[in-house]
Amino acid sequence: MSTIQSRAPKKDSSVKTVRASMIGTVVEYYDFGIYGYMATVLAALFFVKGDPAAGLLGTFATFAVAFIVRIPGGILFGHIGDKYGRKRALSWTILLMAGATAAIGLLPNYLTLGVWATVILVLCRCLQGIAAGGELGGAMAFVAEKSPAHARGFQTSIVNAGTYIGSLSASLVALLLNTVFSPEQVLDIAWRIPFLLSLVLGLVGIWLRTQLHDTDSFLEMQAKNEIAEVPFKALVSRAKGTILKITGLGAFIVGGYYVCSIYAASYMQTSGHLTAQQAFWSTCVSLTVGVGMLMLSGHLGDRFGRKRLMTIGVAVGLVGAVPAFMLMASGTPFLATCGQVLLVSAVATVSGSSFSTYAELLEPQFRYTGIALGNNLTNLTLGGTAPFFCELLIRATGSTLSPAFYMIGCAALTALALFFIPETSPAKRKPIGSDVVQELKEPQHH
Repeated sequence: MSTIQSRAPKKDSSVKTVRASMIGTVVEYYDFGIYGYMATVLAALFFVKGDPAAGLLGTFATFAVAFIVRIPGGILFGHIGDKYGRKRALSWTILLMAGATAAIGLLPNYLTLGVWATVILVLCRCLQGIAAGGELGGAMAFVAEKSPAHARGFQTSIVNAGTYIGSLSASLVALLLNTVFSPEQVLDIAWRIPFLLSLVLGLVGIWLRTQLHDTDSFLEMQAKNEIAEVPFKALVSRAKGTILKITGLGAFIVGGYYVCSIYAASYMQTSGHLTAQQAFWSTCVSLTVGVGMLMLSGHLGDRFGRKRLMTIGVAVGLVGAVPAFMLMASGTPFLATCGQVLLVSAVATVSGSSFSTYAELLEPQFRYTGIALGNNLTNLTLGGTAPFFCELLIRATGSTLSPAFYMIGCAALTALALFFIPETSPAKRKPIGSDVVQELKEPQHH
C-alpha cells in the first residue's frame, strides 16, 4: 500500500466522493428526463405537422435513438476509465452531456430549419447517449471502490438516487414551466429554458469532480502494471456470464424506471386525462418517495443481503403492475399518484442494491467497462424503447392497461437473473481492491 500512498497521499471523504459522483448522475437523468417530459412540446416543434400521435411516436423514437449509442459510449469511456483513470473519464462524460443538452435548447425548430432541425435534434440526442453510456457505470465503479464493505450498498444507492433526483428536478422544472407560462409561451420560447439549465448543472459537476483523487484500486493496478491493454477485450474473454447476469438484473430496474417515471407523465395525460400539472405533481411525489426507497434499500441490503431486497421489489412489481396502471388511468389525481408511487417503490427497492452487486461481480481491470456495458445493454433493449413500445402497445391493442405487461415482462427477466446470483452475508464482504471478491467470482471451468 506504500505505492498507493505515494501516488495519492490525500484521501477523499465519503461525502466528497458521493457528492461529486452523484452530480453527474443528476445531470444525466435530468437531461434524459426533461426530454421525456417535454415530449409533447418537442413533437410539435421538431416533427411534421398534422398527426400529433405520429409526432409523439417520433419524439419517443428519437428518445430511444440515444440508447443505441450508449453501447459504444460505455465502451469508449470504460476504456478511458479502466486504462487511464476513473476520474478522467467521469470529467468528460458530464461535460459532453451538459453541452449536448444545452445545444438542444439553442436549436431552431422545424418551421425554421425544416427536416434539418429534426436531424440536429437526433445528433444532439446521440451525443447525450454517448456521454450517458459512460456516466452511471463509471460513477458507480468509482464510489464502490472508495466505499467500505459494510456501507457499499448505501453509498452507491445515494449516487443511484441521483437518477431519481435528476428526473425529479426535470419534473419540477417542467411543472414550473407549465405553471408560469401559457401553452403558447411554452411552444414559442419557454421550452428552451429547461435544456439551457443543464449547462449550469454540468459546470458545477465538473468543478466538483476536479477536486477528487482516483481510487486506490486503480492506482494499485497502475503501480503493479496490472491494467488491461484493452479492457473490453479482457471483459469479453473473462466475464461474459457476468455481463449476462448484470443485463438481466437490470431489466426491471431500467425498463421499470423509464415506464414509471418518464413515460408515466405522458400516460396519465393521454390515458388518465390528467392535466400536465397534475401529471407532473404525481411524478414529483413518486420520485421523492423513490429517492428514500433507494437509500433504504441500499442500507438494508448492506445489513440483510442484497438479493433478498431485490427479490422483494421484483415480487411487488409482478403483482402490482396491473393495479398500478388501473389507478394511473383512473382520471383521479390522488389514485393516479398512488399507482405511480407503488411502481416507483418496487423499482427503487430492486435498484438500491443493484450497483453494489454489479461492482462485486467484476474484476477491477474491467469494472468500469463491465458495469457500463451491462447497464447499457439493458438500457438499449428495455429502457430507451420503453416509452415507444408502451405507446405502441396501446395503439395496437386499444387497451390502456397494456403497458403494465411491459413492466411484468421486465420484472420476470430480473427474477430469472436473481436465480443465478448468490446471496452474500455481510460478514463475508471484502474491500473490492485489486483482488476479485472471491465469493462472487464466476466459477472456473477447466
